[in-house]
Amino acid sequence: MTRQDSIETILLQLSPPFGIKSHVYCTGPVTTHLNIMNPTPTSTPLPPCSLLRRLMAILYDSLLLAALLLLAGLLALPLIGDTPSTVARLFFQLYLLLIIFAFYTWFWSHGGQTLGMAAWRIRLQNSCPGPLSLWQLLLRFLVAIPSWLFLGLGFLWSLWEKDKRTWHDLYSMTELVVLPKKKKG
Repeated sequence: MTRQDSIETILLQLSPPFGIKSHVYCTGPVTTHLNIMNPTPTSTPLPPCSLLRRLMAILYDSLLLAALLLLAGLLALPLIGDTPSTVARLFFQLYLLLIIFAFYTWFWSHGGQTLGMAAWRIRLQNSCPGPLSLWQLLLRFLVAIPSWLFLGLGFLWSLWEKDKRTWHDLYSMTELVVLPKKKKG
């Protein structure tokens, strides 16, 4: 059993019930760094994204998210009032989490890049041939939360993983790759 097979076995054991795993996991071999924009056999594999590049894209995106969350909070303020109850606060926090999920899901499902990722020439893609599924995006988003909460250990994991993947990359069978520079002229 190879290292890749053992990782896939562990991920399949951790996968949700009800057969949903078939939408996330490959039935064939995992093809890392697949260039989905130019999938010909002669295309060179795209390099994996470094931790520093990831963090810089996150910084860019956090500025956009801060503005979006401020606007979402202002829109919700008339509904929750000046002194919200515990239940209202909980719904407000879930509302903001849903806004963040919608932000990332929309960008990832429309080209695989947020604006911060585009600035740093990073693209999210499926580790298996094919487009990203909504289930993969949900898994990626949910596993990214503990990746941050455990003192960033999920992100630091990319320093030791041979393909520079984080916990949420591994669990959702996605990867971040660096796009080549566009040729001028």
